[in-house]
Amino acid sequence: MDTPQGKILSVIDDALGRRAIVDVGAGVACPRCAAGKGCGAGLFARQNENRCLEASIPDGLQFAAGEVVEVSVLPDNVLRAALIVYGLPMFGAVATVATAYALALNDIATAAAALGGLSLGLVVARWCLSRQVCRKRFVATISRRRQNDITSA
Repeated sequence: MDTPQGKILSVIDDALGRRAIVDVGAGVACPRCAAGKGCGAGLFARQNENRCLEASIPDGLQFAAGEVVEVSVLPDNVLRAALIVYGLPMFGAVATVATAYALALNDIATAAAALGGLSLGLVVARWCLSRQVCRKRFVATISRRRQNDITSA
């Protein structure tokens, strides 16, 4: 995944720490997604629409509104988030289908079990991602200031 860049719209400094609202051009955000080779996160977004995201500001760095910056998420955290979002629902569906098979349930009951397991996996994934520790881990971070201006932001 390439490092997207955007323009800081505002800086927030409160009890949760220093954060910035960054306007990132949709086409600039991830060329792999634009080419259809990415993770699919931008699949339902409109291609020409800019996106605003909240990015944390590392300690010791100062940024102001109007600056152009690079925003990044650690690759390990992207993998962890993908495992939560996609893996937990899939595991729920597979586990309930395996249980239905072991209990020799009919096809309709097995399909219902798969939907139930998928739903349970979605609920668990949503719960995991709503926890404070996950929100801090998976939030984008401003990695550095860019000197050149971008046209799409």
